[in-house]
Amino acid sequence: MEQRAAIPPGLPRLSPTVSYWQDPPSSLAMHRTSAFLPTSVSVLIIGSGITGSSIAYNLLSQQSAPSVLLLEARTACSGATGRNGGHTKCASYRSFLENVDALGELEAAKIVRYEYACMKAVHAFAREHGIECDSWEGDTVDVIYDEDQWKLAKHAVVEIQKVLGMSDPASVYHFWDTNEAETKYLTPGAFGAVSYEAGSLSPYKFVISVLRLALEKGLNLQTNTPALSMRASEKGWIVETSRGVISAEKVILATNGYTAHLHPALQGVIVPLRGHMTAQRPGTEMPREGLATTYSFIYADGYEYMIPRPQGSTFAWDIMIGGGLTKAMENGLNEFGTTDDTTQDPVIVDYLENSTQAYFGLNWGDDHPAGRVRKAWTGIMGYSADGFPLVGPVPDEENLFIAASFQGHGMVLCLLAAKALVQMMTGENLADMERYFPKAFIITKERMEHNFRGRLHTTAPKDIEVNSQPQCS
Repeated sequence: MEQRAAIPPGLPRLSPTVSYWQDPPSSLAMHRTSAFLPTSVSVLIIGSGITGSSIAYNLLSQQSAPSVLLLEARTACSGATGRNGGHTKCASYRSFLENVDALGELEAAKIVRYEYACMKAVHAFAREHGIECDSWEGDTVDVIYDEDQWKLAKHAVVEIQKVLGMSDPASVYHFWDTNEAETKYLTPGAFGAVSYEAGSLSPYKFVISVLRLALEKGLNLQTNTPALSMRASEKGWIVETSRGVISAEKVILATNGYTAHLHPALQGVIVPLRGHMTAQRPGTEMPREGLATTYSFIYADGYEYMIPRPQGSTFAWDIMIGGGLTKAMENGLNEFGTTDDTTQDPVIVDYLENSTQAYFGLNWGDDHPAGRVRKAWTGIMGYSADGFPLVGPVPDEENLFIAASFQGHGMVLCLLAAKALVQMMTGENLADMERYFPKAFIITKERMEHNFRGRLHTTAPKDIEVNSQPQCS
């Protein structure tokens, strides 16, 4: 893993695989607010995913808003956000016990509540601003196929409910035994299942709409303008791009897995991981009205995540399923450190293509006459050594800020992280920020010195004892 973490990420590749969400592309895909690149700006944001677009929106919503320029190396929202599964799902119980061990109960509970609040905030923002992004809120289910993972889930939920209290909406879980999982969720052969609140949406439509809102407030968006390098100056930062040089008073890195290309001190601190996604047509025996929940399928050393497209969306009831990392050679080791989203690992794609029928068994039926897979693609995520985002002023640098490394979990982390970063930058409402934003997410010099170990919170220890049962409210 040390060798994979040392690979420089480089710039986003030209001609990446086309995600389901980006076909057809938005009218903003190639947008340039001005024909010429500004030579100076108050705040320069690099990256146009959910993080960068939300930071721009928050900055420009201030009473005395600075001038804001947003650079995107490729088309708008062409990175991780525009390539994910569209799942607004916390799954906080999966990391809670390890977070308690590392951070203590109070901070672990704060992370649970933060993820839940961020999930709710995404859908509330879409409602408030009339964003048509196929926003859906309901339940999700984790179907569990490994005994240790089943014990972990039960024990973790007991501890969450003990720490947060039963009245907290972030602690509400329901457990289903083997027979109930097969009957209710059409998934034979599981140890059981656990359901809880979640949602889904089109992440591309959501972010494009946030960018439109920011543009209305004065954002200068420049797509197909990669930032090549940057250096500190007396007035802030000098950023060299493919189209000219920009002098910025402040720079914000919303570049996730690519961040070390611009700030080499973060090499090995944020490590890229390539993820695979597929969009599949449902089998002939699947419910005609579509599946009622989103899913994850959890086994000993990994998981898949799946959302059915909601009624009223394009290709309603299509199944979006991604994952399969550990099915690749050497448990997916070579997917770490790669930023090549122009290609796919055929082993992972083949596994994902066959996984839907494997999970649903006879409930799947025959494939759709047009074929099972509508589209397959890849995207680049960013992971840190301790499994938490890196948000705030970059240590030992002036006027350089970061919001990156969202662990493939950005849809329930990024929106409020953008708000928190702007509060840190302006110094306004810091007491509010400290109330909701986990201290563990703030970048520090100490966190930058941790050794990268790979993706965390995926396996279960063998020695878990479940001495009490979770409560279902």
